[in-house]
Amino acid sequence: MRVLSIATLFPNPVRPSFGVFVGNQMRAIVASGQVDLTIVSPLGIPVWPLSLREPYAKLNAIPQMAQVAGLQVHYPRFTTFPKVGGDTNPGRIAKAVLPLVRKLHAQKPFDLVDAQFFFPDGPAAAIIARELGLPLTIKSRGADIHFWGQRPLALKQMLAAAHQAAGLLAVSQALREDMIALGMPADRIAVHYTGLDREKFHPINRGAARALVSAMPNLQIWPEGPLLVTPGALIARKGQALVIEALAHLPPDTRLALAGAGEDEGRLRGLARRLGLADRVQFLGLIDHELLPHVLCAADVLVLPSASEGLANVWVEGLACGTPIVIPDIGGAREIVSDESAGRIAARTPEAIASAVRDILAAPPAQTDVAEHVSRFSWGMNAQNLIHFWEDVMTRHARPEASVDTAA
Repeated sequence: MRVLSIATLFPNPVRPSFGVFVGNQMRAIVASGQVDLTIVSPLGIPVWPLSLREPYAKLNAIPQMAQVAGLQVHYPRFTTFPKVGGDTNPGRIAKAVLPLVRKLHAQKPFDLVDAQFFFPDGPAAAIIARELGLPLTIKSRGADIHFWGQRPLALKQMLAAAHQAAGLLAVSQALREDMIALGMPADRIAVHYTGLDREKFHPINRGAARALVSAMPNLQIWPEGPLLVTPGALIARKGQALVIEALAHLPPDTRLALAGAGEDEGRLRGLARRLGLADRVQFLGLIDHELLPHVLCAADVLVLPSASEGLANVWVEGLACGTPIVIPDIGGAREIVSDESAGRIAARTPEAIASAVRDILAAPPAQTDVAEHVSRFSWGMNAQNLIHFWEDVMTRHARPEASVDTAA
């Protein structure tokens, strides 16, 4: 089966951790030996002179084709208009990608066009699939539905792509319901849970992990006292400000480590200073994916009060490390926090977050009990389920009267 996958959310030589979970999934697909996979990851570069500024200058220096995450990836460029042109990106992506994929398709025909994010990838892939006369599949992951689904122009393109697609995927049952509520065809939407690198993410004795990350010069996390970790990009949607405010309601020896970087860092540092918490909040910056499991194992609680998620990979990774999580009732939260040994589901308020953390710290569950909640997750299973879904789509494309299995 020859699959062309369009993925703007994918690692590249400049940002090797960007969309790392998509890279993990695709590496497992290729390792299965069942799919001949071509990955095209379009890079948005603004017009001159913005293209000379960072990070665009470094992105523009990436070769048109590069080996990333053990995979050969094509990186065509499309023109983007930062902060104002997002709704119109799909057309420009398709225009940039079509010459390349027409050439590749002529050399060795594809069987299916896949999109790994619903916007802008989905509508762009829909144009490409129409041009090549191929069936289309699209995966939704959370923010693509919850953010772009509220923008009329983007939603119009998403719905058109959804109705063109032979099959759709959601990362949780809750996200599937949200897609149906937007007007996407229920009979074509299957649930495809995320994967997990079980060799990296597994319980390590919390005390040993804490000693390790406190001794690392590039981390130097506090060696003592309850430790909260909030992983993710420092952007308002992730809710780090709520965790900092919750810290004020917790015992003074409780510390918070923010693992990530982003545009909100200055505002978050200012908030910590104003609340008199600057000495209890540590900004770790971007954490290498090899170090992240040690940081998660060292934490007493992972707190991530995002405004929206489908089923966040880091929820699964935290649980796999034996670290209970505190998250809002969003996306697939109730699909993995099935009892108190996994953590708590808490409202997005500082008081509710602090209360949930206090409960966990008062009676911490065993790391092995926490990890058991995600025992069914692996990249191998994720890959096999996706391959089965693609095969089913190909069968139904040949027999249009067949229906989608909604438990992919």
